[in-house]
Amino acid sequence: MVQLYNLHPFGSQQVVPCKLEPERFCGGGRDALFVAAGCKVEAFAVAGQELCQPRCAFSTLGRVLCLAYSEAGDYLAAIEEKNKATFLRAYVNWRSKRTENCRVCIRMVGHKVEAPFSDTFRDQMSIIEMPLSEAPLCISCCPVKGDLLVGCTNKLVLFSLKYQIISEEFSILDFERSLIIHIDNIVPVEISFCVGYVALMSDLEVLIVKLESDPKTGESVNYQPLKINNPMRQTEGISNETLQLDSDDFVICQKPVELLGEKSSQSGVSVTLESTGLDDKTIKYYHVQHLLYKRFAPDISSLVLSDDIKLHSLQLLPIYQTGSPTSDRKKLSQEKELLSLFCFFSLPHVGYLYMVVKSVELMSVYQYPEKSQQAVLTPQFLHVITSNNLQCFTVRCSAAAAREEDPYVDTTLKACPPVSMDVCALRIQLFIGLKAICHFKNHIILLTKADPEAIPERREPPKRLLSRKGTNVKFKTPPVAEAGWNLYIVDTISPVQLYKEMVDYSNTYKTAKTQSCIHLLSEAHLLVRAALMDASQLEPGEKAELLEAFKESCGHLGDCYSRLDTQYSHLALPYYKMSGLSMAEVLTRADWPLEDGSQKYERGLIFYINHSLDENLDEELSEELAAKVVQMFHMAEPKQLPHILCSPSMKNINPVTAMNYLSKLDISGFSSILVTLTKAAMALKMGDLDRHRNEMKSRPEMKLVCGFILEPRLLIQQRRGQIIPTELAVQLKDTQPGLLVASVLGLQKNNKIGIEEADSFFKVLCGKDKDTIPQLLVDLWEAQLVAGLPDVVLQELFFKLTSQYIWRLSKMQPPDTIPLRTSEDLINACSHYGLIYPWVNVLISSDSLADKSYTEDLSKLQTLWWKKLLPELCHRVKCGGEKGQLYLSSLKETLSVVAVELELRDFLNVLPEDGTAAFFLPYLLYCSRKKSLT
Repeated sequence: MVQLYNLHPFGSQQVVPCKLEPERFCGGGRDALFVAAGCKVEAFAVAGQELCQPRCAFSTLGRVLCLAYSEAGDYLAAIEEKNKATFLRAYVNWRSKRTENCRVCIRMVGHKVEAPFSDTFRDQMSIIEMPLSEAPLCISCCPVKGDLLVGCTNKLVLFSLKYQIISEEFSILDFERSLIIHIDNIVPVEISFCVGYVALMSDLEVLIVKLESDPKTGESVNYQPLKINNPMRQTEGISNETLQLDSDDFVICQKPVELLGEKSSQSGVSVTLESTGLDDKTIKYYHVQHLLYKRFAPDISSLVLSDDIKLHSLQLLPIYQTGSPTSDRKKLSQEKELLSLFCFFSLPHVGYLYMVVKSVELMSVYQYPEKSQQAVLTPQFLHVITSNNLQCFTVRCSAAAAREEDPYVDTTLKACPPVSMDVCALRIQLFIGLKAICHFKNHIILLTKADPEAIPERREPPKRLLSRKGTNVKFKTPPVAEAGWNLYIVDTISPVQLYKEMVDYSNTYKTAKTQSCIHLLSEAHLLVRAALMDASQLEPGEKAELLEAFKESCGHLGDCYSRLDTQYSHLALPYYKMSGLSMAEVLTRADWPLEDGSQKYERGLIFYINHSLDENLDEELSEELAAKVVQMFHMAEPKQLPHILCSPSMKNINPVTAMNYLSKLDISGFSSILVTLTKAAMALKMGDLDRHRNEMKSRPEMKLVCGFILEPRLLIQQRRGQIIPTELAVQLKDTQPGLLVASVLGLQKNNKIGIEEADSFFKVLCGKDKDTIPQLLVDLWEAQLVAGLPDVVLQELFFKLTSQYIWRLSKMQPPDTIPLRTSEDLINACSHYGLIYPWVNVLISSDSLADKSYTEDLSKLQTLWWKKLLPELCHRVKCGGEKGQLYLSSLKETLSVVAVELELRDFLNVLPEDGTAAFFLPYLLYCSRKKSLT
């Protein structure tokens, strides 16, 4: 289905001042337009809105049958006819030809040029003649590398572009015949070539293959011709005897076929590679990957076979890796890197656009209202001419390329209109007697002639079109030049200007809330995206304007999806994100009263606001906008209100307003533990401590823990990357520290908070610096050990607790709050805490440690801690290093104390299993003699 809009993609128009009626013309590069008529080629300079200016003219060997320009190498290739013989030539350094009588150098391809002639070649145009064993029928230049592919009967010849070094300062362009592709059973009428991809077309068949080199070295391997033979022809019921019958007696009509990917190798078309390159540096292809084969059936409903059945306008369109507007790459390569490739070809009434990189798939089908004569595909549009109309259709190349470039398109972060979206005709412009079209940069070149007689084109006997038996392609002799023709240059307007017109046009659909608004805005978005991908077409300063238009288009699409209640409403979120609009700006745009004055908020907007508030953006809404958000969710999704109110962005909400809406939830039957906790937090914010206490007492502690797990932001929030405890968390620290520790532990169990985040939270909550450990954090560590969290590394937890116990004992520093667990609680609840050894009891009973907090720390520092600590200390002593002596002295002091206080049996149990006996022997002897000495 093709939608029709009456927009204005075409801008200024000027006439090319050529002297004779053009037979062939082509454009390319920055500003080059070539027009061939008779035995002469005129070159024109086309720049901006200025008039088309003649640049130079040069004579050809004969009448030009085909022209092709290559930006790489800046050369013009031509198939010329003289005395019923055809020739292939390349015109190099043509810009240096000032006058028609200037000297021209003619040389054979591969001819070695000596150094003394360098000055001559530098300043004059060269013609490179490329002899072929068969007549050339069609040509194509690779837009990336500049290699030239020539189509002959049943084969293609590849000439690789190279540079012949004359001296250190000078080199000249040359070619090398590097590959012959033998293709049986199909005669190419048009070909297209791009970085190894080859598309060829006969009157009713299209074949696309990819030439591949050695993936490791890029050089040739032991060459074995690849030949694909398939009995498809026989399976279709056509015997060899039938094929040998005279074509005047039979008309052979084959079935329509479409084969994609490797299946296309079953087409019956035989492909053989023959490497002919002599230069080792030339990349050689050795393998053929089949991508597409499509055959059309002629319409034989009428007894007369007409030209309507012919294919035309074969084209490969590359899109390069340049960095999309949503790409995270900071540095973009200046070299062209192929991102995606598309192939277009057309019948008179329908055109086909395929994507052929990575996967081969049909993207779009174009139905023309009239019989088409020719078409050109650009990254942004498809331009088609009929006898009296120039039509401009949208294409989906940028949408497909965006997905190739960024695999994260179509997520909550980014989006792009779908490839499957209906194409549309932007404009049908009247031109009388259209004959031919070509395109380069933002210029469309049109040949018109009032006389209805057809332009020079290929002609064959009608029956030859229905089989593969034809051996060549003949060209019709051009008619005598007559008056009434013109060659026009029509400039397409800038993408930003057309984008603005599309946006204005879409406003007519805005109030209707139809898909037409989304469709047109999607077209505008793809137009800007395509222009950004086609970086070579951008004028200085235009990219910034396009980026601004890109963001604006994302905002418009976000508005559309936020207004509609469809299955795609969620796309409001990624489009608003790509627009760069703040939440406040989106909310300001989202004031859409209904006809009766009431307000309705659709799923798209609610989805966007909900996700944005859930992502903890560093944006604080004003009191007015925060109230608007609460009203929106009260109407649309009341169950989400507690979560919404916990967002850091809702910091400025009036607590009285929030409490009123929460109270309505209770009445409506939405009462839950989460509502209770949110009301407690709002009561605290209001300064109503009695209501806060009543809310907290209305639920058991385990239910409250579950509520905090459902919404961690009731306790912990993040602003600008910093952890911020809430007012409720501060209140719990002073009134219910056990609930606070249990809640944070529950968050860790449910992966709602990490270990380091929890440590930071308690340090910030208790106002401690990085080096000071509050008791609440020690309580959390002890709770982690008791709970046995799977993601907690025990050795690290042991070390943190041991270090804290020892630090407080050594500094005689009591805990800043009363510990939540005693040593007895830990021994009874955790297998990691063993029974207290007698020597610990001896130390505890000492008068110097009469303070209970010290005795508790020492009790916690008991089979287990010494068994963990002593082996670790011994291990570090063995490792040596800068602190080796410190560890050794610590170990000796530890052993001295333990040997004094413990009985021999207890002391033996404490010592590590490994180690040198001579080291521990003095302490053992002292411990054994201690009793006799006393």
